Amino acid sequence: MADYDLVIRGGTVIDGRGGEPFAADVAIADGLIVEVGRVESKGREEIDAKGSYVTPGFVDVHTHYDGQVTWENTLSPSSNHGVTTVLMGNCGVGFAPTRKEDHELVIKLMEGVEDVPEVVMAEGVPWNWETFPDYLDALDKREADIDFATQIPHSPLRVYVMGERGANIEPATDEDLARMRALVSEAIRAGALGVSTSRNLFHRFRSGELAPSVGVHERELLELARGLADAQGGVFQLIPYLHGAPEDEVKMFRDIAEASGRPINYSLIAFGENWQQYVDGVSKLVDEGYSIRGQFMARPIGMLFGLDLSFHPFCLNPSYRPLAKLPLAERVERMRDPELRARILSEQPEDPNPGFVEMVQLQGTLYFMDESANYNFEDKDNLTLKAQREGRPVNEVVYDALLEDGGQAILCRYAADLNKYLENTASFFGQPLTIPALGDGGAHYGMICDAAFTTYLLEQRVGKQGITLSHAIQSITSHAAQSIGLNDRGILAPGYKADVNVIDMDRIKLHRPVVKADLPAGGKRLTQASDGYVATIVSGQVTYREGRPTGVLPGRLVRGEKTAASIVREPALID
Repeated sequence: MADYDLVIRGGTVIDGRGGEPFAADVAIADGLIVEVGRVESKGREEIDAKGSYVTPGFVDVHTHYDGQVTWENTLSPSSNHGVTTVLMGNCGVGFAPTRKEDHELVIKLMEGVEDVPEVVMAEGVPWNWETFPDYLDALDKREADIDFATQIPHSPLRVYVMGERGANIEPATDEDLARMRALVSEAIRAGALGVSTSRNLFHRFRSGELAPSVGVHERELLELARGLADAQGGVFQLIPYLHGAPEDEVKMFRDIAEASGRPINYSLIAFGENWQQYVDGVSKLVDEGYSIRGQFMARPIGMLFGLDLSFHPFCLNPSYRPLAKLPLAERVERMRDPELRARILSEQPEDPNPGFVEMVQLQGTLYFMDESANYNFEDKDNLTLKAQREGRPVNEVVYDALLEDGGQAILCRYAADLNKYLENTASFFGQPLTIPALGDGGAHYGMICDAAFTTYLLEQRVGKQGITLSHAIQSITSHAAQSIGLNDRGILAPGYKADVNVIDMDRIKLHRPVVKADLPAGGKRLTQASDGYVATIVSGQVTYREGRPTGVLPGRLVRGEKTAASIVREPALID
C-alpha cells in the first residue's frame, strides 16, 4: 500500500536555497512535501528522475494574466516553462475595481499599455464583479494549471474613485485620496498581495493619452502606501519615471517605504545611463534597513516584429496601413510590388501615440530569429551588419527580411546593448534583492514573448559569467516567492507546498515563438514551446509531462501572504 501520493526518485535536488545540489528522493502527500532524502516507502505514483534535476516550481512575480485567467484555464506561456505561481495586477493596470460604465475605458487602457487586443477582452472578460473583493471572489471560482495571485492596480482604482477626472489625470482631492487609501486597505485584507502603479511615459492608451496613474502627484502614491500600512500587509509595486533623475525616484522609494512600512518591488529597466544609478541608490536604502527589490529581465526586453504581429518597422507608414487587415499571403504579395515597396520605404511612421512611433523607428539593432531561438544573437543574425556587408540601406534589408518564411519571419530588437546587459546582470542571480521578472506573461500578445525567460535562463545563461544553476534556480524560486510574501513555496523541504520541476538540463531548449489564433474572438498571440521539462508539479499533481499539459487543473487563487513552512521531518539524504 502506498504511503505517499507521489515520489520523485533518484534525482539531483536543487532545493531553492542556493546550496550545492544533492542526490535525494522527494515524497509528496496532500499537496505538501513530506520527505527529502532516502524515501523507503512507495508512492501511488512515482517519477524516475535519474539524470535529472529536481527543483522547486518557478515563481513569476510580474505578469498580466488578469484577463486570460478569466476566460481560460491555461496560463501559457508561463505554465509550460516550469512556472507554478504567477502574480498579476502589475504596472497599475487591471480590471478591478471598475463600474460597468468604465469597462470600455479599462479595456482600452489594457490594450494600449499591455498590447491585448480590445476585441479579445470585450468578448473574453466576463465582468462578474465591480469591487476588488468581488473580483477576488470571481477568481476564487477559477481553476488553472498553476496558482495565481494579484494586486490592486492604481489606474482602475483612480477611475473608480474619481470617474472622468481620474482618467484625465486631474489632481485628487483629499476626499479622493482618503477613498483610494481605504480601498487599497480593503483589497489587501481581502487577499491582494499588494498595490501597483506606473510612472512610465510609455504607458498610454492606444490613442496616445497617458495612463491615469502616470504623472500623478507623489502625495497620491503616499496615500496608496498608507493603505498598505493600514492593512499591515502587501507590497508596493511600481515602474519608475524613467525619463527623470534616478536620485529623485530613489528618494520617492524611500518616502513610499516610510509611509507604508512595507516592501517595494520596482522595475529595474536598463534605460540610458540610469541603470547603475538606480542600483547604487537602492543599495544605500537597503543598507538603511528598507526592503526594496529590483525586478529585472534575464535578457534585455525583446521587441518582436513581424507582419503577423502587432508591430513592424513599416506598420505605421501611410502606404502600408491599407494592407494591414489583408490576409498574410495577400499582404506579402502586395509588399513585393516594386512600386509599393519603394513608396513604403520612402515614408516615415505616423501615429498619435508617440510611444508607438518611437517603437517602430529603425533605431538600434534588429536581429533575424531562426528556429534555434538563440537570444544571444550572433553577427550573422544582425541585420545592420548584413546591410553593411551587402552595401544596402538597412531599411531595405529589414523590409526583405520581413517577407521571408512567407511573411512569418520574426525580428527581434533589444531595448539595451545585449552584451553590456548580460555583463551588468550576471551578479544579480542568487541575490535576494534582485529578482528575474518583467516577462509580462498574459500581455503583449503580438509584440513580446518574454514569459519564457525561465527556460532562456537555464539554457542560455547558466554556466556563463559565473551564473551557477543553484543561484539561477534560487532567484526564480525562493527569492521570487519571498519578494511577494509567499513564504510557503519556492523551497524543496518538508512542509513546503509541493510545487516541483523535474528538469533534464541536457535537453533544455527554447523554441522560436509562433503565432496562434486561439484567443477569444479569434485573436492572435505568440506562444513558445520548450524541451527538457520532464515533469511540472503543482500542489502535488503533475500538470505537464515533457512540455505537454496533462489536463489536471490544481491551480487556484492565492489570497494574502503565506507564512514559512514548519519542518515536518528532517531529510535523510542519499549517500
